[in-house]
Amino acid sequence: MGDAEVRFTRENAEGLVAVGSYLSDAAKRFGVKFDPECVPAGGEHNCAVQVVKGEEFLSERTAAEKDAELETGWRLACHAKIERAGEIEVMTKEKASTVEEDKDQAEDYRKRFEDLPLEKKMAELVRLEGIALSETLNFVINSPYKAVDKVMDVLAEFGFKMDANKKESSKPEEHRSNGSKEPEAKAEGKSDDEDSVVQSAERKEA
Repeated sequence: MGDAEVRFTRENAEGLVAVGSYLSDAAKRFGVKFDPECVPAGGEHNCAVQVVKGEEFLSERTAAEKDAELETGWRLACHAKIERAGEIEVMTKEKASTVEEDKDQAEDYRKRFEDLPLEKKMAELVRLEGIALSETLNFVINSPYKAVDKVMDVLAEFGFKMDANKKESSKPEEHRSNGSKEPEAKAEGKSDDEDSVVQSAERKEA
């Protein structure tokens, strides 16, 4: 399928991205963040970007993009799928927040957390722990090294399924798979060779 060369001009970040990826995938790879993050299930999108160059290499606008009434040249990064190799230049919205504002937000969150009753503090800690677990699973899945430990293998497989389901549910309806399943594996994990050996033995006994 090839790769597309994607550049985020404002962040001065660029590189090759596989065809079939979304602009949001490229953004994550290059460390470009949309704040706050999109909530596709709720129809909340904060990832509008201007495609300065190479829009012809992207998928057609989805229903959600049309409903958003975006200006010409603007796309939702989590809906704009790279369909062909080529050069794509993207401009994100200018961020008004500064380092000082980020510090103020962190301090404000700390104060609000301290004012919470104990049961709500515990609920918030559980939520943060869930986020940390999700990021850990994603790290294991994307690690370039093979896990030798069986426990790590199981964890990676579990994380992959969770991540795959999350990605599939967050895709635009127009881009979701048709739900086809892979053929079921042979019962009890027997290979074709093992089946032939068993059949040969049965014929000899007969």
